[in-house]
Amino acid sequence: MGASAFAERARRELQATGERARKRDESTRVKLTPQETEIAELARKRKTNAEIGAELFLSARTVEWHLRKVFTKLGISSRRELDDALDLRGGRTGSSRS
Repeated sequence: MGASAFAERARRELQATGERARKRDESTRVKLTPQETEIAELARKRKTNAEIGAELFLSARTVEWHLRKVFTKLGISSRRELDDALDLRGGRTGSSRS
């Protein structure tokens, strides 16, 4: 796609913050990202998308987008199922921050 220069720049900037990009492979496809984990935990506390967005400096629509990804990864379709799904993953979210 020709975005290798952009990808390299993003990798260097991320490295400068002390963080690392997650490896993308089949084993990480269903793991929650750190952003998804944080949003899932705030949703678990019954916060609205607008409240979550205000806390994380995101729009409510961005929060909604992340929650849809969380629901897909957890195999659920609503916030009512969030507590049980997160508990099944091992306490909090069971995701790895690799």
